[in-house]
Amino acid sequence: MSAQLDRHIQWYPGHMAAAMRRVEQLIAMIDVIVEVVDARVPHSGMSPVLKRISERRPRLIVLTRDDLAEPQTTVKWLMYFERIGQSAVAINAKESKSVKKIAAELQRLAKTRRSETQQRAIVVGIPNSGKSTVINVLCRRAVAATENRPGRTRGVQWFRIEPSLELMDTPGILAPKIESKQSQWMLAITGAIPPQRYDPEEAIAHFTAWLKRHPARDGKIPDLSEFARSRGMAPRGSEGNLHNAARSYIKALNDGTFGRISFEAPADDGKAA
Repeated sequence: MSAQLDRHIQWYPGHMAAAMRRVEQLIAMIDVIVEVVDARVPHSGMSPVLKRISERRPRLIVLTRDDLAEPQTTVKWLMYFERIGQSAVAINAKESKSVKKIAAELQRLAKTRRSETQQRAIVVGIPNSGKSTVINVLCRRAVAATENRPGRTRGVQWFRIEPSLELMDTPGILAPKIESKQSQWMLAITGAIPPQRYDPEEAIAHFTAWLKRHPARDGKIPDLSEFARSRGMAPRGSEGNLHNAARSYIKALNDGTFGRISFEAPADDGKAA
């Protein structure tokens, strides 16, 4: 990965740093943490910063975009979380049964924290992980704005989802520095990084190389040139056409056009495999 993409991936705007400080201040009044993670990247999609500040609270991992991840890999992740004693559910926000899975587990965890009748939960996660979708699912109505781009939520917001349970939404927070080169391109291509902050052609090149190391997928998903030709965007001596095709390629991937893809699977040590 080039220095240019590496530099862009270190994007950490002022509002994100301020939000991190605010979350740390509010954590004392919270009963349970809900960390929202893209089911395609459960390892890279979990912020070590958020893990550090939430380690003394009950935590629920919500794997979003279950409909875009490979079912068998998601099952492996849920088994892994169960094995280490971590509560986790996988959801497809398009299915109403997901509401019951999250709400039931959230209520159970909140009640283990303290006996008061009023509990508070906080929803955290990296940008564009699906936090606002989870809020809307829990509230059973559209109260949080959803948009397929990172950085949509800027301030802290409170929502009452049950008479005895309040939920706080927070801005997406990345780690100030993403050490793993693999995590960098995976987070870029799955939408955690603003598109103007990285080179889409380079991210796709890493994705294509990754496909070649996974024979079951290699050959079933087009490379960028094939995709560009199929969309009538093949470059004719113009880099601009290929650049535009790269943006369309990443959108198609996140729309599920290439099928269900899990970028990471749990290994014995819980690291990406």
